Amino acid sequence: MIKYLVIGAMVLLALAVVGYDRWRTARTMKRLDDMLTAAINGSFSETAFDESRLSALESRLWRYLTASALSEGNVREQKDQISALISDISHQTKTPVANLQLYAQLLAEQPLTPQGKDCAAAISAQAEKLQTLIEALVKTSRLETGILALHPQPGEISPVVERAAAQYAARAAEKGIALTVGQAEGSAVFDPKWTEEAVCNLLDNAVKYTPSGGAVTVKVKNYELFSAIQVTDTGPGISEEEQAKIFGRFYRAPDAWQAEGVGIGLYLTRQIAEKQGGYVKVESMPERGSTFSLYIPRES
Repeated sequence: MIKYLVIGAMVLLALAVVGYDRWRTARTMKRLDDMLTAAINGSFSETAFDESRLSALESRLWRYLTASALSEGNVREQKDQISALISDISHQTKTPVANLQLYAQLLAEQPLTPQGKDCAAAISAQAEKLQTLIEALVKTSRLETGILALHPQPGEISPVVERAAAQYAARAAEKGIALTVGQAEGSAVFDPKWTEEAVCNLLDNAVKYTPSGGAVTVKVKNYELFSAIQVTDTGPGISEEEQAKIFGRFYRAPDAWQAEGVGIGLYLTRQIAEKQGGYVKVESMPERGSTFSLYIPRES
């Protein structure tokens, strides 16, 4: 009888120990969950200062989150400073650049030697390039810092594609490139103004890098979740190694150093795509041309 009582007591003790361990584990998990919830909400602070492992973990988590918040604040402050600097530069250079373009035009109208005419044309081209660079920097900076917000809304894609293609029709014809708009029907949720900007960037690259006698095609391909605006060219193509780099800010491929541009168009296109819940990708092979696809969601 005593034997069974002892065994029963041991079983009860074991159950009590197991129950206590489970209760302590559950309490620890709840406390950790509360800590992480508070961290996500931005209201985390140390609440206990003992020498337990949990308190030590809480202290380390507090230090980590404090350092992360400080780092995030510094990054945000630096972005704001860069944005303000770029805006100031844009404002301060607007008049000088306009004057450069005006005087270059007036100079070109004067009786000049052939060398003088070349110099006037070069001044005008460089002033135009400077203005394009400043405008691209301002747009990118404002998108990154949230000063300019996209407003996606349901709409038809074809008007955006047709307007973008119309802007590059003359440049393509002057270069001897066949610019064609294919199937452009489709609907999606997008910001018309900024999506047109993104398509123009893709067309600008396509016309720029496609040699005379080549072809550029823009069309829309509809999928279940996305609609893709595809710009295909018969240019030199892009190696697989370069494809991972071309969407970086200011990146220029080694073979493209002679072409016009500053390497910000594709970066801006990617920013526009991501701000709308979409993405951009490239399919290309050297000497076989490239296809850039701007994917935008069909539903919000």
